[in-house]
Parts: sequence; structure tokens; C-alpha cells
Amino acid sequence: MQKSSIAASLFWLSAGWLIVALLATAILLTELYSQALDTSLSETLDFHVETLVDLVLINEDPKSEEIRVGDPRFERTSSGWYWAIRDANDAVVNFSGSVIGMILPPIEDSFDQNNSRTAVMTDPFGTRMRMIERAVTVNGLPLRVTVTGSLDEILELVDDFRGQTLIVLGAVGVMLAIMSGIVARLALRPIGRLEKAIERVREGESESVTGDYPREVAPLAEEVNELLRSNTQIIERARNQVGNLAHGLKTPLAVLRNEAAAGKNSALAKVVLSETEKMSQLVTTYLDRARIAARSAAVGKKADATHVMLRLARVMEKLNPKITIAFVRPDASLPWFRGDEGDLEEMTGNLLDNACKWSNGKIGISMFAERGQLGSTLLIKIEDDGPGLTGEEAERVLRRGVRLDEKTPGSGLGLDIVKELVDVYGGSLQLKRSVLGGLLAELRLPGARLGGLGRS
Repeated sequence: MQKSSIAASLFWLSAGWLIVALLATAILLTELYSQALDTSLSETLDFHVETLVDLVLINEDPKSEEIRVGDPRFERTSSGWYWAIRDANDAVVNFSGSVIGMILPPIEDSFDQNNSRTAVMTDPFGTRMRMIERAVTVNGLPLRVTVTGSLDEILELVDDFRGQTLIVLGAVGVMLAIMSGIVARLALRPIGRLEKAIERVREGESESVTGDYPREVAPLAEEVNELLRSNTQIIERARNQVGNLAHGLKTPLAVLRNEAAAGKNSALAKVVLSETEKMSQLVTTYLDRARIAARSAAVGKKADATHVMLRLARVMEKLNPKITIAFVRPDASLPWFRGDEGDLEEMTGNLLDNACKWSNGKIGISMFAERGQLGSTLLIKIEDDGPGLTGEEAERVLRRGVRLDEKTPGSGLGLDIVKELVDVYGGSLQLKRSVLGGLLAELRLPGARLGGLGRS
């Protein structure tokens, strides 16, 4: 089952975390910047309050025209920057030029221990502002000095800062995401090397997984090598056991046959001869199956399919001089067969021999490479101009010992042996109608990486 890429998963996980982290950073930086600006505004307003109180002390009259603040923003209407001095009766005794034509809203909160209070208000023009008011006594006269500063200016600065922060952090995020992708690729390179090493073993280019790997990957390579060694030992032991069992049964069976042959006219002797013959066939069959399984399970074997088919075609033409075998030579990209050469000869030889038996004189052989998700596949087509088979007959003929024509020499086991070998190698065998009019056998087998015409 195909799973998602580890590198892709690491990239998207890192990218998702970076997006969350950078957004949180942007929000935090913006909030800190906003608080810093608000604190700076409050300190500026406190400075202006101190300046006005000093000017009242110097001029000894809160109504003096000499009481002014040098900041030109206090002279612009609707700027959000205002100052005013009130007496004990809440009457305005002095004010900035920006207050003309408007009334500053009162602060409802109580004075703190420093005789100050602050609030966020909105002037009649809709401008939000920070207001600070302090109660003082100058020359025995109780006064309240009020100074305001525009908060909208701070909010504009905060918005600009937020936009610039998002741009900068976005660029940083893109660079970090690219870096995380590169790091993931570099970190997973040993996995790619291990995959290629295992592929070399499967393709027959190496007997074991070789190479230097990091501590996290090295145990996996060692386990694969141990699995290969264990698999080889198990196959060899199983083959030896089956062989020992079969050889151990041969002597008792031979004794039974000899004894039964001595009295072959009796009914018991006939039964014994019949049953021992069946037992001998079973022993031979399972020996062949053990041999097939052992050969196909061995890792690292491959065969030049082109060379095998050329050799078989020449042999069959000599054995059947009245039959013409047209062999279409494949190009150099044809993959080799990933398995034992003897098994390939047995499969294709049975199919070619079957085609010769039923052919009216023409046989065609062609070979192709098919590409799939699991790698390359070798497709061998053998077709003849004989009577062919129907769909039902093609299904029946693959069963063990089934023959559609008892007059033709043979045991009926050929196609079943082919099918059994095909199943062992994970391939497929299909019987169809040929364009020549007879039977088309399509044999699909696993391909090895090395291709070409090989020997000729």
C-alpha cells in the first residue's frame, strides 16, 4: 500500500507549525509595539502637563497668553492634541488653539494618589485620544490641567508595523520552510541509499545490503541482511527435508512395486501397483515444487530473456522443420527476467512446444517491456495459427491434467506447470485469440533492471 512521503509529511508539519508560530510572533510583536507607543504617548502627555504647570508658576496667572506648548499639533483643529486649564468651578481659564469651537469631554474616573487620572475618549470629530488630567494647586489656586494626544496616529503606526512585520516574517517563514524541506531531504538520503542497496540485492547485483548508514538506519540494514541469511537457510533446510523425505519414500515404494509385480495377476497386486504409481507421481511432483520454490525464492537471479527465446526458437525449428517461427527481436530497453534461467526456459519452452503441437505452420514470438508502479514487467507473447481455444476452454486447459484432445501426445501437465511457476514468480498467464487465428499466450513476468539483447 502506497503511503505518503516522509519528506512531504515533515515539510507540511514544519510549514504548519511555522505558520502558527510566525502568526503568533506577529501578533505578539504588534501588541508589544502598540503598548510601547501608548506608553510613550502617556509619557509625552505627562511631560506637557508638567510644562503647563511650570508655565503657570512662572507667569503666576493661569490665564496668561504666555502659557503655550511648542508642539504645533496643539494649534490644529480636530488633531486630537488638546490642552486646557480649568479652575475650581470647572471653568476653562486657558486652552490650546486646537480647542477652539469644541468642548473636551470630562473624565469620570477618580484621581489616583498622584492626583492624576487618564482615559481614552473620542473628540467631537471622531478622533480617539488618550486624555490625562492632573489636579494641582498653584499659588493657592486649585487648577486642573488636561492634555490629550491622538490615539489614531498610534493605531496607524501599529497597522503599518503589523503589515511590515507580516511581510518580513512571511519571507522568513518561506526561507525556513525551504530550509526544512532541504533538511528533510538530506536527512532521508540514507533511506534512499538503503532502498537502492536493497534493490541491488533484488536485481542480483549484490548478495547483501552494503554501505555506511547513520545509527538510526544501520540497524535496519543489519536486520535486512539477517533476514536474507535466515531466508536462505530456511529455504535450503526445507529443500533438504523435502528431498530427504522423497528419497526415503522411494525405497519402500520400490519394494512394494517389486513385490506386487511378482503377483501381478492378483487383485491386491493390481491395487498396490496402481497406488504405488500414484504415490511415486506425488513424490516427483512435490520434489519438483520444492525445487521450483527454492529456485524462485533465491534472491539475486536474473536471465537474458532474449537469449533464452532465441535458443528455444532455433531448437523448436529443428524439431519441427515444417513450422516457421517468426521471432521479433526486441530493442535494447527490454528488461531481463528476474529469476532462474531454467524456470524461464521451462515456462516458455512448454508454451512454445504447445504452440508447435497445434500450429498449422506459423508461430510468432514477440517480447515487450511494460512499466508499472512496482517496476518493469517482461511480456512474452507466443501465438500460432492453429484452431485456438474458446474462453471456457482457455480456463479449463490451465487445470492440472486437463486435455481437450486425448489424441495429441502429452500428459496435460505442461500448462499447469507453467501456471505454477508463474504464480511462484508473481506473474500472470493469459490465453487469448491470436491474430494468426490460433492461440495467443501472454506471459507476464517480473523484469530485472538490466536489459538488452545479451548473448546471441
